[in-house]
Amino acid sequence: MKTRGKKGVAEIQLKNNHPGLYIRYILKLKEIITKRDNNYFMKKIRLILVLAIFFVAAQETSAQFYFFDKDHYDTHLVFETGGSVGIMNCLTDAGGKRGNGRPFLKDLTIGNNQVNGSIFLSALYKYAVGLRLEGTFGTVKAYDSISLKSVSEGRYERNLSFKSKISEISLVAEFHILFILSSYLFEDDLNIDDEPPRLSPYLAAGVGYFSFNPQAKLNSNWVDLQPLSTEGQGFAEYPNRKPYKLAQINFPVGAGLKYELSPTINLRMELLHRILKTDYLDDLSMRYINPNLFPKYFTGTRLSNAIALNDRRSKTNPEYPISPTGGQLRGNPKNNDSYFTFNLKVGITFGRELIRRSGPQRF
Repeated sequence: MKTRGKKGVAEIQLKNNHPGLYIRYILKLKEIITKRDNNYFMKKIRLILVLAIFFVAAQETSAQFYFFDKDHYDTHLVFETGGSVGIMNCLTDAGGKRGNGRPFLKDLTIGNNQVNGSIFLSALYKYAVGLRLEGTFGTVKAYDSISLKSVSEGRYERNLSFKSKISEISLVAEFHILFILSSYLFEDDLNIDDEPPRLSPYLAAGVGYFSFNPQAKLNSNWVDLQPLSTEGQGFAEYPNRKPYKLAQINFPVGAGLKYELSPTINLRMELLHRILKTDYLDDLSMRYINPNLFPKYFTGTRLSNAIALNDRRSKTNPEYPISPTGGQLRGNPKNNDSYFTFNLKVGITFGRELIRRSGPQRF
């Protein structure tokens, strides 16, 4: 990597992005691929080639630049603040696409998309690795009645539903892959006078802390489900079913695409999936309990709500007879719930130094 001081900036001829650098990158890849001494290394190169297709189509990439544009120096560390708006949805035991339940995104109901928003503060080092603190707020919901009665495997007859507000704070790392690969493969070929690429795809992963509160509608009122122990959580008769906490850790993972609109403004689109440690985002996980136990623990409105919302199946459906002592399958405890967001973000960047000049310029 060549280096250069900041003296004589006015005499430096800045170079725009040009296709020649693309050719150097592809030739460098070809040179490395011809070396087949290390199988492990070859596997890495195959992955890099896949990314290089997008890389060549989008922008040239590099690890370090001297200028951001003709008016600003580039800096190793920049900061960013901004906000976003988008959609939030969930994958839970409740609801799903019409018909039989299917794994993961195949059972996603697009009609359940809800609006969410976020605010964030981040730092980015050499365009390659970033760290972001973000607060996200939204709502998730699902309902069994979306399923077709004739092919729902009992989901339609189960007749459960929920909604929950989500509040989350997260610390997420960003890995801008093309800049990282460029530094690894092409360090000797980089020209510090080239402007950095404006477009950058990235991967994201981190840890978060979120709160939720599943509710169901009963007689035109939204009722909190967690205090009702609808699956016997906290009952002595079900010692393995502990009350679930309404604030827990999650693990955001995803990907995004960032575009530097100017030295101070950037745009992004990002998909972020949250891996949860609970199956009770929808208050639904295991088997029905004996409803005769509710009077032992609850009284008044809490008792009547627990009995009504624990089991909302029709009592007269001969195809799905109800056991009076519980035990029938209510949810699927094998898979935890999850939720995700797809957001458009706007960021304001700080930290790039303005070039100060005097006398005639050569740009």
